[in-house]
Amino acid sequence: MPFIDLAVFLLYMLAIVGFGVSFSFRKRTASDFTTGGGRLPAWAIGMSIFATFVSSISFLALPGNAFSGNWNGFVFSLSIPLAAWLAVKYFVPLYRKLKSESAYFYLEQRFGAWARIYASICYLLTQLARMGAIMYLLALPMNALLGWSIPSIIILTGISVVIYSMWGGIEAVIWTDAVQGIILIGGALACLGVIFFGMPEGPSSIFSIANEADKFSLGSFKLDFTTSTFWMILVYGLFINLQNFGIDQSYVQRYLTAKTEEEAKKSTWLGSLLYIPVSLVFFFIGTALFAYYQAQPELLPEGLAGDKVFPYFIVNQLPVGVTGLLIASIFAAGMSTVSTSINSSATVILSDHFSKYIHPNPSEKLSLRVLRLSSLIMGLLSIVVGLAFNGVSSALEAWWALSSIFSGGILGLFLLGLLSKAKNPQAVFAVILGVVVIGWMSLSAILIQKGLPETFANPLHTNMTIVMGTLTIFLVGFGLTWFTQASAKAKG
Repeated sequence: MPFIDLAVFLLYMLAIVGFGVSFSFRKRTASDFTTGGGRLPAWAIGMSIFATFVSSISFLALPGNAFSGNWNGFVFSLSIPLAAWLAVKYFVPLYRKLKSESAYFYLEQRFGAWARIYASICYLLTQLARMGAIMYLLALPMNALLGWSIPSIIILTGISVVIYSMWGGIEAVIWTDAVQGIILIGGALACLGVIFFGMPEGPSSIFSIANEADKFSLGSFKLDFTTSTFWMILVYGLFINLQNFGIDQSYVQRYLTAKTEEEAKKSTWLGSLLYIPVSLVFFFIGTALFAYYQAQPELLPEGLAGDKVFPYFIVNQLPVGVTGLLIASIFAAGMSTVSTSINSSATVILSDHFSKYIHPNPSEKLSLRVLRLSSLIMGLLSIVVGLAFNGVSSALEAWWALSSIFSGGILGLFLLGLLSKAKNPQAVFAVILGVVVIGWMSLSAILIQKGLPETFANPLHTNMTIVMGTLTIFLVGFGLTWFTQASAKAKG
């Protein structure tokens, strides 16, 4: 690795970890660790939301997805404006009014303690899957660059993120996210520029080559939810983004870090809408790489495809210095999301479990100790999950499938509480049925291999698991509530 590239990368790593840890030298309370005392500026929170959206899943998996296929995955981004509008109109005011650092406090108010426990455990499992995917994707370019083993890189980078997340709290997370968001945008644009001017017949040839291969397609417009069509991804994206804005602890926490409700709304719009053009850039990078290697096939080793193409390009085709910047950008994307997940998971463990069932009303000192220990444990577990990701064919598809499963339909429970008059019995039955549906959709392929008849196969695309789980919980709960009220009126 050229000295300049190594220097750029190491300087970035040391600077960002040092910057994050510097927040630990201030006098801190548990509230500072989880919500920053509600005094952070809207632009920084917005950049943090954006950086959380991006992660290395976007930085590497989206170009890999576009290189291997088309722009079908970009439809996910098109669902964000509607989800953001609903967040600004309903979710932000709701959580600002509740004034609890837990996203699941609302569910306990509506349905009881079981709902809060169920949702918080689903959240923790989802974050472990997310962090594991990101850790794995972070390791790919460094493996190509330095020849280090992927497991070693996952362990080293994981520990680096844990250090500043564990000591700096939400302020360290948000401010490092803001810096990292700027770096990753710059890195992506720099890479795109190199591809453009590296085409033998000029930048315009990218469009002609890609167009011939139908690389700009958003997918089939057939109303089919068994394959990755435009409508399937759009519906999936809407449900995932509603879950992000409505019930995801890492987003809800950010609503509370803003000074006012209006500032929280501005940050939500900034973070969500900024992701759309940036994700477009990532998809275009993948398409441009396809054209680049179609025009110069001798530059790409045989058999190299998917998520590994972009890291290979970064290492072998970029000028000295730019490679270091791009590696730093990828780490910026990944570290920002992992740090967010670690901090929000620690907050969930303290507020939803420790202070409720183990040690009510803990002191500030004990609360901080629990937050830091929880950060450490979640960080170490995420490293283990990252090691388990090693070898998957597509990290993006693996992450989407796991997020659908572990989400557990908690969006359905949240919408049931928000939009209906359902009581505890109806909600319990609806969740049980929803979990059964999620379990069947997730495991039917494995059970069929074990001898279950083909008639029990899940006919829908894997990504539809969260959609069907959410709809089952909401519709069953809503229907039972209506039936109960109708029966009561008939008797009365």
